[in-house]
Amino acid sequence: MNDNGEHIPSPNGRLRLTDLAAPLDTRNPAAGGSPPARAEAPRSDAVPEQAPAPVRPRPQAEVDRADARRREFAVLLGEFRQTAVLVPFDEQDSLWTADLNGVRWICAFSDEEALAAFARARGDADREWAYRTVLGARLLDVMVPMLPGPGGVALDAGSEGGMLFPPVRGVVPDAVAVDLEGER
Repeated sequence: MNDNGEHIPSPNGRLRLTDLAAPLDTRNPAAGGSPPARAEAPRSDAVPEQAPAPVRPRPQAEVDRADARRREFAVLLGEFRQTAVLVPFDEQDSLWTADLNGVRWICAFSDEEALAAFARARGDADREWAYRTVLGARLLDVMVPMLPGPGGVALDAGSEGGMLFPPVRGVVPDAVAVDLEGER
């Protein structure tokens, strides 16, 4: 299932992002437009054009909170990269993965208790779960690029303390980061 809007046709045949681009200024030839054919006198019933609303900078407190969250995530990512986690295997002896919104997530668990809780939540607590211990960095740097399409790692999936390491720059190799697709 694709929910990023790519499957929604644009009424004019252009990409939706191009609809957001500012049109050429036809009154200023230096801006890439051509001058109008003739100037029209203003009509008395015309509504005057409003100046665009000024762009307001984000409040400093909001910027500080965002920076703090980025630093916190960077610390968690660093810890994950240096930690050995449990990676279960499915019946076909492949990494246990889950697909959500076009991203394939490798499921990894911080310990056997977290894996057991996942198995109970799935109703599969009675079966034997084969798993391997893998370094977080190896999952992100080696295993994620081997997945078909965009992929990341879901640590302790289904738990309140779970964490996602998405397929973006700085988390996975740039070659598979979805936020760099247009830059490659």
